[in-house]
Amino acid sequence: MDTTTNNLQKRRLFKALLPGLAAVLLTGGLLNTAAAQDRTLSLDEAIKLGQENSKTLKLSQAKIDQAVSEFNQAKDKALPTGSASFAYNRAQIPANTLELGAGDPIHLPTHADAYLGIASLSETIFAGNRLKYARQSTDLLVQVAKLDADKDKEQITYDIVNAYYGLYKVLQSQKVIDENLKTVDAQIKQSQRFFDQGLVTKNDVLRFQLQRANIELNGIDLESNRKVINFNLNILLGLPEGVRLNIDQLSPNDQTLGPLASYIDTAMANRQEVKQSDLRTQAAEVNIKSVQANLSPTLAASVGGYYVDVSANPIPQSGKFITPLTAGLTFAWKFDGLWLNKNKVAEAKVQRDQSVISKGIITDNIKNEVNRDYLSYTTAIDKIKLLQTSIAQAGENNKILQSKYQSNVASATDRADAETLLYQAQINLELAKADAGLAYYNLLKSTGKLTK
Repeated sequence: MDTTTNNLQKRRLFKALLPGLAAVLLTGGLLNTAAAQDRTLSLDEAIKLGQENSKTLKLSQAKIDQAVSEFNQAKDKALPTGSASFAYNRAQIPANTLELGAGDPIHLPTHADAYLGIASLSETIFAGNRLKYARQSTDLLVQVAKLDADKDKEQITYDIVNAYYGLYKVLQSQKVIDENLKTVDAQIKQSQRFFDQGLVTKNDVLRFQLQRANIELNGIDLESNRKVINFNLNILLGLPEGVRLNIDQLSPNDQTLGPLASYIDTAMANRQEVKQSDLRTQAAEVNIKSVQANLSPTLAASVGGYYVDVSANPIPQSGKFITPLTAGLTFAWKFDGLWLNKNKVAEAKVQRDQSVISKGIITDNIKNEVNRDYLSYTTAIDKIKLLQTSIAQAGENNKILQSKYQSNVASATDRADAETLLYQAQINLELAKADAGLAYYNLLKSTGKLTK
């Protein structure tokens, strides 16, 4: 009887605890799910992850593989060519009797069999270096494809840096808004207390409430921007769209800049566009030589072997087959190139000249880009210094007006304006720091050192 009572009590206790246990398990599961959807990344981790998962870089590697394959095919053209064949022929001769005069007629067999086997091997000894120029041209194309991949890698890296800093700016602005909301809430409580004591009017309370509403509106816009940037960055990094990214604290970029000329020189030495332009000029020079080589004669050597068997049995039998062997040299010259090739050479030279001119245009554009990014970074650093001064001034002004307002010397309008000025200066400083960091990466990109 006691055992039955104990079991009933245990069941009742279990039923009573069951909802609580379920709630604990569910809450724990939700917390784990939420934690799984949050991810904090440093900038270096984001760049590495984006490069590993980039579909663009995978496509670039495929293009390199294709260019290498074409280069190997060009080398293969210098190898000997060979072929082998074996044929069987059967001839039926329905009318097989020939009468050629008064003599006996000639009776041919009603059918005849023949087997013919051929094996040949040939090698071009000289072709005006056309094969050599083909290998050089395709080798240059491989180098161009590799530079394209480097350029794509640099662009992917820059896109990640740009999105990362964009998200950082939004998150920092949200932190400033949260802090300002706390401050405004304290001001609302204080003004409400003053109103209850008859020290301020209802309008003073409403001003702080209006200020809070304006801050909340900014917060709504920032959250919308955060979601857009977060989604785009997840795509760049190859992460699920629902992951909420958090930014590691960025180290300040206060690099001391050298003279502008040194950055331009660095860009000329490192930018893929300049290297590609040089390679295309070299390829154009090789193309001129290749077209000119069309005027040259060709010399080729060949060897061949034949198996001829007229018996019905394909297996060789003594006296039933012959095996001629051949060897020879072939000299050929398409002399119509003397009047057909000159315009092709002229076109190849025009293409070479276009490549040289294009390099000049690319060089000018790079110089402009480096100069722009250099000035943008120096301007961003100057803005930070100025904003740091303005924050100190706005903070001091806010303290003074806070003291005056608490002493009922300053109006609620002056108090709210001081708070707004400090709030705006704080946001501007955070944005300026992010802009300076991004400007520095822009300068690295324009000098070709972003991924080095």
